Amino acid sequence: MDSEKPSWILNEKIFSEDHMFTRLMGYALEENLSETYQALYYARDKHEGQERKKNPITQDDIPYITHPLMMACHAHAMGIKDDQVLATILLHDVCEDCGVKPEKLPFSVPVKRAVALLTKPDDFSDTEEARKRYFDGIATNSTASIVKALDRCNNVCLMSLAFSKEKIIEYVEETQDYVYPLLEKMKYDNPEYNDAVFLIKYQLRSAIETIKAFILKE
Repeated sequence: MDSEKPSWILNEKIFSEDHMFTRLMGYALEENLSETYQALYYARDKHEGQERKKNPITQDDIPYITHPLMMACHAHAMGIKDDQVLATILLHDVCEDCGVKPEKLPFSVPVKRAVALLTKPDDFSDTEEARKRYFDGIATNSTASIVKALDRCNNVCLMSLAFSKEKIIEYVEETQDYVYPLLEKMKYDNPEYNDAVFLIKYQLRSAIETIKAFILKE
């Protein structure tokens, strides 16, 4: 077998944002998920014009809304159909990235509380102490915990397309130090998420170990 690189195409855009939006809209209407319905439009409006970090090879323009939409579709496919959880998923980056204060979100108190826990403060120092404080706060709220786990799962599975090697290593270490314990805590504290935790852990660990293997072989 020759040593030439395979002529593969890198596909960062796994699903169509329009299709995912329509899919979630259908679920919201069929299952009376009023906050999810509202959050779909609110998140799409707030993230308008924003893009995910570009793949340095393909330079694809990926609308940012694909990220929360993919997370919400992932959650619903695993059987998570709680209105407040799905709404929080769709809104989880709105405050941090769009300049909206959590208390100003036009949603229920539980949704605002979970989004607030997921939002890093403007003066976040990115130190070990700050990261621990951030994840400890998330761990106090079951909605914020499952949303953070889904967020990290989505980001880890796509990070090799946009992150530098240094950023990937940092992300792997943070996932092992903070997200794995978060999943373990949910397994015991929130048995309603047992199936979801297993699936997220399986996907997350598989991606992490594959990435670690490639980095260690260099």
